[in-house]
Amino acid sequence: MSINNDFIELANSPKFNFFLLRKLPSAYFSGVRIKEITKESCSVTVPFKWFSQNPFRSTYFACLAMAAELSTGALAMANVYKQKPGVSMLVVKMEAEYFKKAVGTTTFTCLNGNEFANTVSAAVISREAQILTARSEGRNEQGDLVAVFTVTWSFKAKAS
Repeated sequence: MSINNDFIELANSPKFNFFLLRKLPSAYFSGVRIKEITKESCSVTVPFKWFSQNPFRSTYFACLAMAAELSTGALAMANVYKQKPGVSMLVVKMEAEYFKKAVGTTTFTCLNGNEFANTVSAAVISREAQILTARSEGRNEQGDLVAVFTVTWSFKAKAS
């Protein structure tokens, strides 16, 4: 089983912003956007702006979390998109470590694309829930590490 290239094409197009507006309005209005997605990785940006700020003049942690989750979630969606049988996906755990104040655009990158493909494939074959913990690193415009999130996903094939 391989990743669906139709989803990658969609996620890399301006049309994906409409999906964000409809399905993840908080992320859309916070400025969270997919910068790039491939079979292996996904990078998502979140700007520091009025809508995403906290009282300490930095990006609110929840906005950072949305970007980190989307960097893993887009890879998850790419692997379940148009899958036969369908596969449900759900975040079951999230952890974060913060290292530096986020005062500009922060880019979160997840490099676990191959692991997502393997885990979704195992869920389809085994018909049992499969768990994957993905890592997303957030870096500022200077390349400094701002935060690291780990997002644990559960995948399960739906009944045919």
